[in-house]
Amino acid sequence: MARYGEGDKRWIVEERADGTNVHNWHWAERDCLEWSRARLSSLLAGLTVLDGEGGLTLRTVALDKLDGEAYVNIRKGKVIPGYELSLTLSWEAEAASEAGAAKVAGAAEVPYLADENADEDPDLRVTVRGDETPLARRAKDAFLSRGKPLVLEKIREFVAAMAKGGPAKDELESKKTSAKPAPAAAPGAAPAAKKEEPPAPEPAAKEKKAKGKDKEGFKTIEMTEKFYCRAKDIYEILMDENRWKGFTQSNARISRDVGGEFSLFDGSITGVNEELQEGKLIAQKWRFGSWPDGLYSSVRLVFDEPESGVTIIKLKQTDVPEEDKYGNSTVVENTERGWRELIFQRIRGVFGFGI
Repeated sequence: MARYGEGDKRWIVEERADGTNVHNWHWAERDCLEWSRARLSSLLAGLTVLDGEGGLTLRTVALDKLDGEAYVNIRKGKVIPGYELSLTLSWEAEAASEAGAAKVAGAAEVPYLADENADEDPDLRVTVRGDETPLARRAKDAFLSRGKPLVLEKIREFVAAMAKGGPAKDELESKKTSAKPAPAAAPGAAPAAKKEEPPAPEPAAKEKKAKGKDKEGFKTIEMTEKFYCRAKDIYEILMDENRWKGFTQSNARISRDVGGEFSLFDGSITGVNEELQEGKLIAQKWRFGSWPDGLYSSVRLVFDEPESGVTIIKLKQTDVPEEDKYGNSTVVENTERGWRELIFQRIRGVFGFGI
């Protein structure tokens, strides 16, 4: 074995001045705890266990607690998930009788959910909050017989999602797609005929096409997100600074007036409201503090409620710079990830609007 520093240089992965992780040769680790919180909340909250059978209604309420760690290691396209979690899920039951409706609440606890036991169902404990009344015992037994299999099935979905890369799944698939080589020509085959260039567009057509393109050095971010809530509810969350503080665990100042200013994530993001329509539209001038001075992007959040209790948000953010003022070229990627993971997924997890 060669001594340290004396190995064949063809096999040594050297540090690069630009910090690039070439071909993901080095380990790339993604923290998945907040993603796990949002994912488990969307899978487990609001499940109907019994819907009036035997006069009993039983459903899960919310993911009350999630502790531990979750991450995904990726090296050369290989996914290695790691997680050790404990979670508590609240449930409630209601029974109708001649004397009126009686209610009872409880909790389902998974004390240990870990990657090392991914092929086994975790232990699930069911408890009742309050006195052990006949209704409480009946609801507990019903949750063990009907609710436990349902909860474990949803947990298996989470385990499968982690095995595929969790929040890094889309990133991995895009890399695989872009890495696919062009099909090689068969030996001895004639070279493909040169594709004829289309005729040059007329000046008016050229101008129209150019309008759809981003300015050089800028990009546009677009995404569509679905929530199980009323449009006015999620509009209120996005425009209420106290709720922002709650789901982001950071300071926020938000004006609810057109022309008013806002500051998010302890001042990292600032801007001005350009147009506000309650439950329908939020349009803002929006920037990170690390962007070049005086540079603002335009954000439009359009709210659509195709059916009661279901809201679709269409986000379009234009004029996002490809580099910040320090020369970092991850601005677009980080901005898009921030919307998805630090805002939309956290809203789902904290307020129970998950899918």
